[in-house]
Amino acid sequence: MPSSTLFTDAMALTSAGDGVYDGELNEHWTIGEKVHGGAMLALCANAARTEHWVHARWGHARSAGDAGDGDVQPIAISGNFLWAPDPGPMRLTTTVRKRGRRVSLIDVELHQGDRTAVRASVTLGEPEHHVPPLLSVNPVIPLMQPEPPPGLEPIGPGHRMADIVHLAHGCDIRPSLTTMEPRADGGPPVIEYWVRPKGVAPDVLFALLCGDVSAPVTFGVNRFGWAPTVQLTAYLRALPADGWLRVLCTTVQIGQDWFDEDHIVVDCAGHIVVQSRQLALVPPEA
Repeated sequence: MPSSTLFTDAMALTSAGDGVYDGELNEHWTIGEKVHGGAMLALCANAARTEHWVHARWGHARSAGDAGDGDVQPIAISGNFLWAPDPGPMRLTTTVRKRGRRVSLIDVELHQGDRTAVRASVTLGEPEHHVPPLLSVNPVIPLMQPEPPPGLEPIGPGHRMADIVHLAHGCDIRPSLTTMEPRADGGPPVIEYWVRPKGVAPDVLFALLCGDVSAPVTFGVNRFGWAPTVQLTAYLRALPADGWLRVLCTTVQIGQDWFDEDHIVVDCAGHIVVQSRQLALVPPEA
């Protein structure tokens, strides 16, 4: 039977005991033939969060104010991608490094067969509440409206990205294609996306996935093809509101071999919910 396209189903985990969780690398959450890096990072975050909640419920008694209830989320996750696995069964192993009053740390490894695909370090704590920040420099608000502009085509049948971006099976994803092209003024690429999951509200894990949702910024210098992520770090700043997520993707430098790529994810209420930065390999010239 075909696997579910719901994002929540793609994130489902089954405990195998002793901090080990089994799940599926879902065929719909892929780029080309390979599993989307943001989806694997979200799975690692989910395993860490689940293990933390298990310890909070069944572990030692905690004093008032200890972290450990449902408000605790993966507020920072740093993942190293060692190998690109295929859709199919996978296993996550967790190791609790620290359990603190406000901050905890759990390491996660994502395995398929006898190979490790991702090694992640997950920091858990309570994300920012929706209160006015002391200081915020949010470049998304003046550039992108809360909902996609009229006529902006979703990735789907007939779209030029449909054969590659299979995430569109499970989420409504609307890229501004004009921002992916090399700029006439020679300026840096600034790629815009509007994204939301189908059938469910955006949650913490989906917001983290959106920290890796963009096509490579190398499109802006006419370098296409697979740009494998080597390292990705994402920060969860706040819980997303129910609605569209706006994603702005930029870069500081595209080298001959390596490039960086930054994402800022903003919800429909204007809150910064995720920031991410990755280091990846520049695709070869066609």
